[in-house]
Amino acid sequence: MTDGPAGKPLAMYRQVAADLDREIGEGRYGSGGRLPAEGELAERYGVSRGTVRQAMALLRTEGLIASRRGTRRVVIGTPKPQSFGELLSFTRWARSTGEEPGGRIVAAETRLADATERERLRLPAGAEIHAVRRLRTLSGRPVMVERTVYPSAVGELITGLPPDTVSHTVVLEESGVLFADAQHTIDLCLADAEDARLLGCRPGDPLLRERRRSTDPAGTPIEWSEDRYLPETVAFTVHSSATSGSLARRSADEA
Repeated sequence: MTDGPAGKPLAMYRQVAADLDREIGEGRYGSGGRLPAEGELAERYGVSRGTVRQAMALLRTEGLIASRRGTRRVVIGTPKPQSFGELLSFTRWARSTGEEPGGRIVAAETRLADATERERLRLPAGAEIHAVRRLRTLSGRPVMVERTVYPSAVGELITGLPPDTVSHTVVLEESGVLFADAQHTIDLCLADAEDARLLGCRPGDPLLRERRRSTDPAGTPIEWSEDRYLPETVAFTVHSSATSGSLARRSADEA
């Protein structure tokens, strides 16, 4: 029997859900495919139909399957949505896809926050922020320009880091800054002169833009970031259902 936390045995419905989760992740049913009928699953695992229904409810809550009237449960898609850490951190996401992430600081300064930055970071007039611009790469290929501003107390933790530090998020976490929540806004923007120089595109070319505000467990803003990606390098997939919603960043050739 599979063990859960502290060595306690998992409830049977959780064992069934975990096994089906693994099969879905392996692509056994395909995106949009149907799971076996309740009776077939009950016989396979030697459990009641009620236990199977509990397992289905858990998979539905996790956003892996959907129930459609008159049909068996349908697999929403694979792979599973990314973890919060992978979506928050470019470095963790890149490594989860088998890519080697890179980062290079191209500019950093401490200055007064402008009106937008004060609003996003909930800062008073006259407050200082630490602003960082970085070029991000995947296996050596330029893919994104990252513009991040931090409240001064957070920015002090990354001031003086080597220009090629791969992950500022990991440095902050190791310093005790906890990322608990993030709001993402995704749209298109036009490359400016700096984007063009760093990414090798032309000024005015369209770029995929992700703007993100991250907060700590108390709801205090930690960072406000604007990331600009070259087209055909990444894609963002949104999944929503009556019970859950998720956002995932994917390589463009997976989309």
